[in-house]
Amino acid sequence: MKRNVLIIGAGGVAQVVAHKCAQNNDVLGDIHIASRTLSKCEAILESVREKAAMKQQGVLKAHQVDAMDSGAVAALIRETGAQIVINVGSAFVNMTVLDACIDTGAAYIDTAIHEDPTKICETPPWYGNYEWKKRDLCAEKGVTAILGAGFDPGVVNAFARFAIDMMDEVKSIDIVDINAGSHGKYFATNFDPEINFREFTGVVYYWEDQQWKEKKMFETGHDWDLPVVGTQRAYQSGHDEVHSLATNYPQADVRFWMGFGEHYINVFTVLQNLGLLSEQPVKTAEGQEVVPLKVVKAVLPDPSSLAPNYEGKTCIGDLVKGTKDGEDFEVFVYNVADHKEAYNEVGSQGISYTAGVPPVAAAMLIASGDWDAGTMKNVEELDPKPFFTILDKIGLPTRMQIGGLGGEDKPWNG
Repeated sequence: MKRNVLIIGAGGVAQVVAHKCAQNNDVLGDIHIASRTLSKCEAILESVREKAAMKQQGVLKAHQVDAMDSGAVAALIRETGAQIVINVGSAFVNMTVLDACIDTGAAYIDTAIHEDPTKICETPPWYGNYEWKKRDLCAEKGVTAILGAGFDPGVVNAFARFAIDMMDEVKSIDIVDINAGSHGKYFATNFDPEINFREFTGVVYYWEDQQWKEKKMFETGHDWDLPVVGTQRAYQSGHDEVHSLATNYPQADVRFWMGFGEHYINVFTVLQNLGLLSEQPVKTAEGQEVVPLKVVKAVLPDPSSLAPNYEGKTCIGDLVKGTKDGEDFEVFVYNVADHKEAYNEVGSQGISYTAGVPPVAAAMLIASGDWDAGTMKNVEELDPKPFFTILDKIGLPTRMQIGGLGGEDKPWNG
C-alpha cells in the first residue's frame, strides 16, 4: 500500500488537493506541499488548519522547490518519503516531475498534458509529444503514472469509459463543459490565464471519421440543454482528453465543447487581435523584452481571488452515442458542482474544486492498490467504478441520463 503524498503547486487547485488529502489522511498518510514560493504553500496549509480539515493527526508540511529541476524534485521526494506525487503545478513542469517520479519510484498523477512554453497546439495526439514517450520506461521500472486525472481531462475520460462499457459499439463522444457561475469581475480566467489563453489561441483539433480535423476557435457553437444549468451555448474547442480518447477509441468521433459568454469572446478577440496573447517575446520602445501573454496574466485577477464572490453552478458531462443490442443507444454522464459550496468547504471556487478533487480520488485508489497500475495510464484505461465511488463520497457525485440529454436521470449506480 502506497502512502504519503507530495503535492506540487500552490494555486487554487493545489488548495483543494491539500484540503481533500487532509480530509482523507487516514488513507493517504503524511501530506507535503511544495512550490517555488514557500509562503503560498504555508498559506494553503494554514487554510487547512483553519478549516480543521485533518481527519486525524499527522504530518502537514510546506517545502520550497523549483519543479523545473527534476533532481531537486527527486531529492524532495526522498526527503519526505512520499510515495504518491500529485502534480498540480503548471503544465510546463509535467515532464521534470514525471522524471523525478520515475527516478524515485513514486507514483505520479497530473491533471493536464505537458506544454512547452515556446509552442502552442503541437501535432496531435498531444500526449505523444511528451508523456507517452516515457510509457515504456514507466512499465520497465514499475512506476504508476496516471495522466490527466483532473476533471477534464480526467473524470470526463472515466465518464466516456463508463458509457462505452454499457454499449456494444461507440460512435461518438461529445464532452460538454459549462460554467454557469459568475465571479463579478469585468474579465478574469478561472485558472492560470497563461494556460487558459494558450488553449484557445491555436488550432481546434478534433477526431472525426477516424482522422484528425481542424477548426478555428469559436467557429462552431451549439446550444446544449443541460441538467440544472439549462440551455447554454458552447463552442467546439481543442482539449487534452480528445487526444487520448481518440487513440483509445479510434472508431468514435471525439469532440470537446466549452461554454463561453459573448463578453468573454469579445475581450479575448480584442486581446488576440492586438497580439497580447502571443507567447513570443517583444521589445518595448525602451528596449525591455517582455512576453505579451505574461503581461496580460500579470494584470488580470489571480484566479484564486475569485472564490469569495463566486456564485452559480458548473455542469460538465459526456454525451456518448453508440449501439446496444442492435439499436441506437445514448447516455449523458455528468456532474454538477456549486461554486459557493466549494468555497465554504475548502476556500476555492468551483472550477478549482472540480479539478482538485479527482486527483485526490486517484491517489486514494493508488493507495488502495485499485489503480496502482505499475505503468503509465490515461484515466479511460482504468476501471471507472471505484473512481466514481470515491468521488461520490468526497464531493463530486456522478449522475447520468439514459437516452441522452433529457432522458431518465439517476445516479450512476442507481
